[in-house]
Amino acid sequence: MSHDLVTPLRGFAAGLEDLAYRNEWGARTAYLTEDGIWTHGEVYDTAARAVSVLNRIGLRPGDRVLVVLPDGIGWVVAFLAAARAGCTVVPVNPELTSDDHAFMARDCDARLVITTPELVSRFGTRRCLTIGELMAGAADADRTAPVPTDVPLYVHYTSGTTGRPKGVVHPQGNPAAYYHSVGQALGVRADDVTLSVSKLFFTYGFCNALVFPLFSGSSAVLISGRPSPSTVGTLVARHRVSLLYAVPSWFGRVVAEGDPSQFYSVRAAVSGGERFPRDMTERAARFLGAPVLNQLGATEVGCAATMNTLDCDVPGTIGRAVPGYRVEVRDADRNPVADEVEGGLWVRGPALMSGYLNRREATAEVLVDGWLHTRDRVVRHADGTFTHVARADDLEMVGGITMSPMEVEDVLRSHHKVREVAVAAVPDHLGASRLRAFVVPEPGITRYGLDTELIALARANLAPYKVPRSVRFVDALPRTSTGKLRRFALREPNFSPKAAEDSNA
Repeated sequence: MSHDLVTPLRGFAAGLEDLAYRNEWGARTAYLTEDGIWTHGEVYDTAARAVSVLNRIGLRPGDRVLVVLPDGIGWVVAFLAAARAGCTVVPVNPELTSDDHAFMARDCDARLVITTPELVSRFGTRRCLTIGELMAGAADADRTAPVPTDVPLYVHYTSGTTGRPKGVVHPQGNPAAYYHSVGQALGVRADDVTLSVSKLFFTYGFCNALVFPLFSGSSAVLISGRPSPSTVGTLVARHRVSLLYAVPSWFGRVVAEGDPSQFYSVRAAVSGGERFPRDMTERAARFLGAPVLNQLGATEVGCAATMNTLDCDVPGTIGRAVPGYRVEVRDADRNPVADEVEGGLWVRGPALMSGYLNRREATAEVLVDGWLHTRDRVVRHADGTFTHVARADDLEMVGGITMSPMEVEDVLRSHHKVREVAVAAVPDHLGASRLRAFVVPEPGITRYGLDTELIALARANLAPYKVPRSVRFVDALPRTSTGKLRRFALREPNFSPKAAEDSNA
């Protein structure tokens, strides 16, 4: 079986189709969707015909195409067709606000928007093509040869956990490197069936459900909406899913709400997107009857930088450096630190972003001499594994001391009545920062007295300055659509979650 790298000048889409042809994957199932089953050959043929539709409306090589679609075969065809036409694809979340969509279309200077009929009005006078029009036009169009190109393949916007999203630019050859490093280290096989809860328009889901299946000749299940644990369980059982990808908060939900008998076919699960403590990892693994492999990635890396694998899995860690990549832990002066010393994570490897779109200064802050600073705080251990401490923007300042709230969250989450918890420093009536725990209790429990129990638990296990001064009970924590905690939202004075109840210690 051949897995040659896709060369940049040759182009991503052309290289993928040639890879499928040489390995005789044309008749193999590529996607199981709500609209039916699509083979690898059908996917590439439809994309080649869809290029004719794009050409007819005046799209030219080098143009940027904003793809605002839910997961489905239309998303895959739109991405491959735009890439085959020599354009740069800009996939964004269709569930964002109209202001976010307008900002991204303007920021990337989109020449065309491919979207749903319901969202067309958001883009004003900008040229739009509905996914229905693209697919219908492709049905009776001629195949179009791929355009050789070295323009960036795609731009992914950051999730906006710290403010305005930034466009992250990736070259043509990066996805091949993702597969040859992360995909092969995970052991993705041609007979695997993937289901990624994380969506295609996010970095994590893009690798899981597009890159790995197309580079391995395997298949993926695509779901258009936000699936519940029950929905995922039904699809896993129906399609005998073998690889399951999600974020830690979703694995927490499936343990609480799901039916473990539906997940019998899963041979491995992968977690990414946020920190996954050891107790939660092991609980999810017991529920699934399969290892849950935690990894750490970033939009700027394009995939994972560190990962656990089936051959080397250390729950509670983010694993070792991905094959082919170098990872260092550095201090504020960019000097490497010793094992067991916390520092910033720096990554170097074959596939990093080329920069932030239209943000030269921001690029220079994180890309230095070929190394990328991910802004994660980590600790390296003697066995080569890393533990994630916090995002740099997740650190809290309390009484003049910088600390990670995740240590506090680990202690509070050990209480059997706590389902989720997040800790943030919020100003009191005098303007001084005080730690507050935002707690999602387990369903059906009595909240009375729980605040006192939690603060007592913290006092018994943490230094005094790490003990929350108050507890707020909430129905849900603020998260991005990728499942990442929006900690900055907790710090805002006007944060008012549904059914919030305050208790002060």
